[in-house]
Amino acid sequence: MHAYLSVLINLCLWLPLTTTIPQKEVYLCDSPNAKKYHLRATCRGLSNCGSKIIKVGFDKARKDGKTLCKWEK
Repeated sequence: MHAYLSVLINLCLWLPLTTTIPQKEVYLCDSPNAKKYHLRATCRGLSNCGSKIIKVGFDKARKDGKTLCKWEK
């Protein structure tokens, strides 16, 4: 019974990590003032973008200090 409980606890701790991994690519407004990244190119947070919308890697967006758009939460 103890081994079963240990496996169950490990599974419960591991499962949320696998379901919350962000996408590999995100969308940015290609403007020097842009501070957010977006999960969808159609996000309403990109509607005010006066530059072009570009697709970049999630890791690059985070490395550049971008945070998730409030409309994507």
